[in-house]
Amino acid sequence: MELVAQECGLTRQALYHHFESKEALFRAVVEAMLDGACRAEQSAALRQEQAGGGLADILVAQLEARFRYLIDRIKGAAEAEELLSEHQRQTRDLHQSFVDQKISSIVGTIERVCAAKKLTLRDGMAPIELARCIELAAHGLDLSKADASLLVVLERSIRLLVAGALPAALPLIGVKP
Repeated sequence: MELVAQECGLTRQALYHHFESKEALFRAVVEAMLDGACRAEQSAALRQEQAGGGLADILVAQLEARFRYLIDRIKGAAEAEELLSEHQRQTRDLHQSFVDQKISSIVGTIERVCAAKKLTLRDGMAPIELARCIELAAHGLDLSKADASLLVVLERSIRLLVAGALPAALPLIGVKP
């Protein structure tokens, strides 16, 4: 707490005035990061929708924005791996809420784009099913070891999932080779 107070230009006592404990400070940091990631994700999806992108393009932009936001905040932190593991232990409720928000956001994107472009998903697949598949693919990415290849893998995974979710007559809509 002393180091944090010094970095903020506060006394330790002033820092404790705002955060009653290290855990409360950590929780506030995690909450701010997750909120920022959600805002970045929603903005990117909206921009790509307004640009007329296909379903895969929009979903890629959405998830890349989330990961770029988070990567930019932990990049260079010597304790990145520890922070990522601790955030799931100490802020499990925030993490679960974030997962619910992410899936809801992806479902909303799928529903909007499918309605606007008159697309249907293959074999009665529901948007929630595609959203869960995308989130599962994204969940396996290791932010603590993030490099340029992480976003390439993410993009390819999303494009493959979307291609598989669209009817056979439409697999190339919004999917780049």
